Amino acid sequence: MASPTSRSLELLRKEGYLCQVVEQHIRGNGIFFTRDLFGIGDIIAIKDEQTMLVQTTSGANFAARLTKIGDCEHLPQIRKANWRIELHGWRKLKGRWECKREDCS
Repeated sequence: MASPTSRSLELLRKEGYLCQVVEQHIRGNGIFFTRDLFGIGDIIAIKDEQTMLVQTTSGANFAARLTKIGDCEHLPQIRKANWRIELHGWRKLKGRWECKREDCS
């Protein structure tokens, strides 16, 4: 089964973005966790003069990730750098995967 991150990568690449996963998967001492770039980014995407940081999630976790972005201590600096911040929430509707997108810039 494809992850929300892999679905967003496919979507962004179809839109012409150059993308890279920036979320880190960390294992150690029997613990596994992930760390997002600047606390909110799973994917960095660039196209023309635009840089975009993307947080991906399931549709069920969309609201929680929106709060996470809003609470991010690095948000003012990311915005000052003029990066776009986008939240992608994936859910399956009528047999098709659909992405709810929110511009959090």
